[in-house]
Amino acid sequence: MLNTKKYGSGRPLIFVHGFCEDSSMWEGFCEPFIDQHEVFLVDLPGFGKSSLPSKDFTLEEIADQLAQWMKSLKINNAIVIGHSLGGYVILELAKNYPELIEGFGLFHSTAFVDTEEKRDTRNKVIEFVEENGVEVFADSFVPQLFYTKNRKRLATEIEQAVNTARQPPLETLVGYTKAMRDRNDRTDVLKTFDSPVLFIAGDQDTSVPLDKSEKQIPMIQKGVTGILQNTGHMGMFEAKGVSQQLIHEFLSLR
Repeated sequence: MLNTKKYGSGRPLIFVHGFCEDSSMWEGFCEPFIDQHEVFLVDLPGFGKSSLPSKDFTLEEIADQLAQWMKSLKINNAIVIGHSLGGYVILELAKNYPELIEGFGLFHSTAFVDTEEKRDTRNKVIEFVEENGVEVFADSFVPQLFYTKNRKRLATEIEQAVNTARQPPLETLVGYTKAMRDRNDRTDVLKTFDSPVLFIAGDQDTSVPLDKSEKQIPMIQKGVTGILQNTGHMGMFEAKGVSQQLIHEFLSLR
């Protein structure tokens, strides 16, 4: 069973974290939505307090676990928003369980499959983590997610994010890196999903380059899109107020 936290009441709103993160990243960010929504913060399997599957897994199988958790609580009208890896999982959820959700959001994420260059980078991450360990990887990986000009201002947030990234076991990082590397293209979901979609990107994001995001925005049938200025891969910290406003606009569509 997935470990989750719940706040507020109303229409379900689910936040799903990214790679080397856990549900704690959303704690302060989600506060403006609690008055009108039942907000759930989810630990993906292997992160936070959720246990990792005992065998190799796909992101589709991770989405299956998320769907089973939703069904166990009889949640079938949710808005789900995912950061990076969380967005990949939500795309699988939207593909295979559209009846459970009324809309979804990609927060610094992409529906495109990895390029060969990106796949090679994933393989190098696996090699690095296996050779040097999780803590060394976290110390080098996390700060790069933030735009260089924001790092001094957000030094405390970066320190907390690094500490979170140092917690998961090696098997979690290796397993998810393989799953992300081998995931399917899900642009078909963006093109055919008939409920609102939220798409938030950063103009300085090196993990999901701006040109890739700009190619996906026209695929969306209806929804809210935003390009965060002077922002890397962590808009919930780097451009918190603007990100919250975009989500408010998105939620008002329903």
